[in-house]
Amino acid sequence: MAVTNSFQEQTRLIHGDSCDSAWRTPGPAIQRGSTVLVPSCEALYDSREVTYGRVGLSTQRVLRNALRDLEHADEAFIYPSGLAAITGTLLALVSSGDEILVCDTVYNPTRRFIAGTLAKFGVRARYFDPQATVAEIEAMLTPQTRLIFLESPGSLTFEMMDVPAIAAMANAAGIMTAIDNTWASGVLFKPLDHGIDVSIQSLTKYVCGHSDVFMGLAAARGRAVELLAASSYETGWAVSPDDAYMALRGLRTLPMRLAKHGEAALRVAQWLERQPEVLSVMCPALPSDPGHRIWKRDYTGMCGLIGAVMQPEAADRIDAMLESLELWGLGYSWGGFESLVIPSNPQITAREEKHSYPGPLIRLHVGLESVDDLLTDLRQGLDLLQFASNASQAKVRATA
Repeated sequence: MAVTNSFQEQTRLIHGDSCDSAWRTPGPAIQRGSTVLVPSCEALYDSREVTYGRVGLSTQRVLRNALRDLEHADEAFIYPSGLAAITGTLLALVSSGDEILVCDTVYNPTRRFIAGTLAKFGVRARYFDPQATVAEIEAMLTPQTRLIFLESPGSLTFEMMDVPAIAAMANAAGIMTAIDNTWASGVLFKPLDHGIDVSIQSLTKYVCGHSDVFMGLAAARGRAVELLAASSYETGWAVSPDDAYMALRGLRTLPMRLAKHGEAALRVAQWLERQPEVLSVMCPALPSDPGHRIWKRDYTGMCGLIGAVMQPEAADRIDAMLESLELWGLGYSWGGFESLVIPSNPQITAREEKHSYPGPLIRLHVGLESVDDLLTDLRQGLDLLQFASNASQAKVRATA
């Protein structure tokens, strides 16, 4: 409602038009506000009403609805980072004295939160090998077990787990399940359709897609919805409307971008398999990968994130090789338009299952650049390792 000219300018500036528009744009309006004006005193204390901006206004609601539909969820909750979505889910689902079972390949900050904050509040965690059978995981259950936390493919080493079978076992035992579903981004795999209670994503990665927004998602069905709703409200998680708008913008092109990332990453993975400096490639879309059967059964495609084990002789020169790359940036995170690479060995030292990798590990995020250019850049970097024979390298270049 417009404020009349009978008020002074200072008052008119504060209570001016709300600028409701008759014009409709493809994206939603960005509604900013901490204070929410309600129509009555009764509405101030009505739990069904939005009475404060922290819980999210129209922009956040449009995003939540879109993410709920993406993940086939009953409800979706957004958080200020992917890690916040993980920690928020854990805080919502477990209590002091509970036990959680966690796959040993879980994202390192998740492990850090479990060892720090959750342990401080009396929650015990035990880790299992991602290659463990369902029966072996079931044998670990105790009367205190409340949650099984999964990540598939596993961080850095990309092991695939039989998520539907683990979820079925947990459901039969009355135990909740949650999964970090960032690799699939809610497009390539739908965990809730396979019996998982909570599907978590770092929206920072592929959904936002441009390496400039932090955000996380926990999408849920059934009993988990009520638990997440109460915990999110009590702990005060909030996402700005401007960031929500950016996430919505990225969401519009997510399937197309993800398909291009996946197509490019598969080409890079196949090329890496042929290089003499590479011992093995970690990519579940490759028939040679141990998790290929599960990936082919449950997933509709792949993203741009893969790994590789280099030959042992590369250990002394791997840093120089990575630092020489022009198009592959050295940086954490992934899911943006740019290609990235990191050495992975320092991050796997905290794992309880000490798998031995003969050579150094690297993780690659394949961006949207020309794949031919990316391969040329990788080849010049591999040349710096200087242990493949000239004949082998010539053969590789001829078949690249």
